[in-house]
Amino acid sequence: MTVILLRHGVSTSNTARTLAGRSAGVDLTELGNTQASAVADRLAVLPIEHIVHSPLLRCQRTVAPLAEKLGLEPEYDDRLIEVDYGDWTGKAIADLLAEPLWKVVQRHASGAIFPSGEGLAQVQVRAVAAVREHDRRFAEKAGHDVLWVACTHGDVIKSVLADALGIHLDGFQRIVVEPASISVVRYTPTAPYVVRLNDTGADLSGLAATKPQRPASDSRPSSDAEPVDTSGPVPGGELGGTPSADNGNAER
Repeated sequence: MTVILLRHGVSTSNTARTLAGRSAGVDLTELGNTQASAVADRLAVLPIEHIVHSPLLRCQRTVAPLAEKLGLEPEYDDRLIEVDYGDWTGKAIADLLAEPLWKVVQRHASGAIFPSGEGLAQVQVRAVAAVREHDRRFAEKAGHDVLWVACTHGDVIKSVLADALGIHLDGFQRIVVEPASISVVRYTPTAPYVVRLNDTGADLSGLAATKPQRPASDSRPSSDAEPVDTSGPVPGGELGGTPSADNGNAER
């Protein structure tokens, strides 16, 4: 099963350089809305069957154009909501740089707990559980490989990617996830594989589901042959950060 992890477009908090957290009413900017439309154009050509999103407004706005194009009814999951930054919510990033906890967040994320908020380790547990649960549910219901979208927030996506990459949460700050970018994880019975990361390009045709292949030596009818898992990497590695909030989607 394959999930497209979509970060919401540029928000008013992004441009104000504040930590929005779960603040109500944080909407997309004009650029963010443009990015949402561009993302819809990119993804609408794919056989996406489900859209799940964080309940916050900026994620609802981001998936709305895509849902309309695909004729899908998005569903929300509270486990995909933004980090609860507690007392840091709404504060300017510049003011937080002097906080002792800032260095902990950057270097020892697994030990970071925001004052009156949640810890990043908690975020990873809930987010990974949500993604894997939806992935299993969609697979069992469809009986075949399903391509679906989970629209959420930067730190949430980075925590899911760290899990998929098999790296410790303390290294998740090395992962870059820009506004309106997509990162793609393909879950298999043996391991997850990161197919795309922080992608803001145009051609996504390779994400379309493909039929399982038989070994060349297997002469049984295709209906009787045991499927071969071709979703993982092959020898040679085949399988498959700008600081600005404008990652180029608007121009594309």
